[in-house]
Formats: sequence, C-alpha cells, structure tokens
Amino acid sequence: MELLHDIRTLYHLAFTRQRGDTHQERLEHFYKGQAAGYDSFRKRLLHGRAPLIAEIEKLARPGSVWIDMGAGTGFNLELGEHLRRSCSSIYLVDLADSLLKVAEQRARSRGWTNVHFAKADAASFNPEGPRADLITFSYSLTMIPGWKAVLQHAYELLSPGGLIGVTDFYVSKAGPPPGFVRHSWAARKGWPAWFAMDGVYFNEEHLPYLLEHFEPLVLSEKRGRVPYLLGLSAPYFVFVGRKAA
Repeated sequence: MELLHDIRTLYHLAFTRQRGDTHQERLEHFYKGQAAGYDSFRKRLLHGRAPLIAEIEKLARPGSVWIDMGAGTGFNLELGEHLRRSCSSIYLVDLADSLLKVAEQRARSRGWTNVHFAKADAASFNPEGPRADLITFSYSLTMIPGWKAVLQHAYELLSPGGLIGVTDFYVSKAGPPPGFVRHSWAARKGWPAWFAMDGVYFNEEHLPYLLEHFEPLVLSEKRGRVPYLLGLSAPYFVFVGRKAA
C-alpha cells in the first residue's frame, strides 16, 4: 500500500504543476491528488517535523493556544501527543481543502475535542479568544508567498513570551555568519531549482529573519535524505524562538 501511495505521489510531484488564479487554487490543484498518501511519503522527506515538536514539548506552557500555520493533514499532532493534550486549543490553518479534510477525519477518529480547523490565509488568520502562545510553521514557510508579512502577523498574534517553531528546507548564504552551516554552490543552486518545480521555494533569508526577530532557544541545521533520489540529502533547519516578554 505504501508503495502505491508513493507511486501516486511521485507522479503528481513529477507531472502536476500548480494551476489556478489564486494561491489557494494552486495549492488545492497540486495536493488534491496526493492527499491520501501525503503522510506516508512526507514522513520520509520532512525530517525536521519530529525534532521540532519534541523541542516544543519541552518548552510549551500547559494550557497553550497553538496555531499550526500550513498544517496540512494535522500530522504534527500525531508527533506530539503530550503537547496536543496539554494545549487548551489548537488551530490547524491551511488553504488546501483536500489536506484539511484528512486532518478533520484524523481528529474525529481519535476523538480530539480541542482541535479546530480553518481554511484561511496564514497572513490574515485570527483565532477566536486569547492570543496564541505557540505558532508553528512546519515545511509551510517555503510555500507561502509574502513570507515576511506572514511572520510579522505571527509575531503580532503571539502573546508576550510566546513561542514560534519553524522547520523547513533552506539554503545558506554564500558567506553565512561564523558558526553557521555553509552549503556548497551546487547545493545552493541545485536544491532550490529542484523543489521550485513543485512550488517549494528555498530561501536564504528565512533563518536570519527568525534570528533577528525572536530570541533563539533551539537551532539546528541538518540534512535529510530525499526518497528515491539515490541517497541525496536536502538541507533543513529546526528553529524554536521566543517573542520578547
């Protein structure tokens, strides 16, 4: 079954391009054929999700309001059972109907009562009730146009002392600051070109922006294998920061 899901997913990755007049239409067109096998394939591609949730579980306050921007199928909640239980409210925000439907089915089948769903833009979503204590972007920032405005909105949504957690693909600048990973010319040119075919845009500015606007609590720069690409590994980072109190 996993192999069949992989074949379908690889077909869409190779031959389906984002089409539509709006960002929402392009996302839905791209993902609607992959939704059923989305988690099976991505769990072997999106290596930063599990360590991100593990780090946040150590830092998040009980009773937190958590917003997962670009939440997709809600798989992050599977990775952080303790975090899910400890949060008072969780908002899964995404523009792709097909992925949100999988998230809703997951929540119903498991009896999760503190989870809410929002088909909304990450740049304008506002939860009902209190401000957020935790906002995450798990492999969604590279797919969001106008990412600076989105991160600024997240900053405004966070309560003082609130946490932001981000994991995503990225490439370093040609000359990163001392102590940071420097990627080769081939990596800095090759991986962005490869992933851009599927609407995933690596950006050397994501990590510096986060470091400038949030107090860094966790930062790791890693590489993870890409399924079926002959052992090749793509760079990603895991970041957890705190908004100033």
